[in-house]
Amino acid sequence: MATIDARPFAFPFDKRKAALMIIDMQRDFLEHGGFGEALGNDVTLLGAIVPAVGRLLQAWRAHDLTIIHTMECHRPDLSDLPAAKRDRGEPKLRIGEIGPMGRILVAGEPGTEIIAALSPRGDEIVIEKPGKGAFYATNLSEILKSRGITQLVFTGVTTEVCVQTTMREANDRGYECLLVEDATESYFPNFKAATLDMVRAQGAIVGWTALTNDILQGLSHD
Repeated sequence: MATIDARPFAFPFDKRKAALMIIDMQRDFLEHGGFGEALGNDVTLLGAIVPAVGRLLQAWRAHDLTIIHTMECHRPDLSDLPAAKRDRGEPKLRIGEIGPMGRILVAGEPGTEIIAALSPRGDEIVIEKPGKGAFYATNLSEILKSRGITQLVFTGVTTEVCVQTTMREANDRGYECLLVEDATESYFPNFKAATLDMVRAQGAIVGWTALTNDILQGLSHD
């Protein structure tokens, strides 16, 4: 078994049992006119991680390993959208309303799509999730168990919300979790920094963190 140089200590890496999790790299969060911008955020901040996520995606493809993309979205009738989520704050556009890329965070709309640079291939798993965590109201658990996956490598957006929520859900289910520091991002840099500190505190209470290059090096070992 390979090891990856990680914090707070080396991560024991078994690539055949490790899935790459690409969380919510959607147009609605990364491009102008989407939900991220409707909330008042500078969406250009998230684009910085696209090259690193792309490198990991290509490496996982080259090794024929499990890749899971997630998309936060809701049914067109919004029956899976709680009022507590819909009505929070004062965004320019709420979930379900029509924006420049179609209805905000609604399945099948252009804004919900994963950005072109990271577009899933036909053999890759795409999870449509109505919540922040990827295990809630999805079949992710069954997919992972059927493939013998025990380790999850996390990338995507945003670090402190959907990435961290899914990572904590996975930790509670017994998965070993590794968060890629330079392949996850937030609209708020201090929130990202705090999340990294939280997940690796107290001897990796939620999981480990590492850099893309270190993960690629671990992936190269048989």
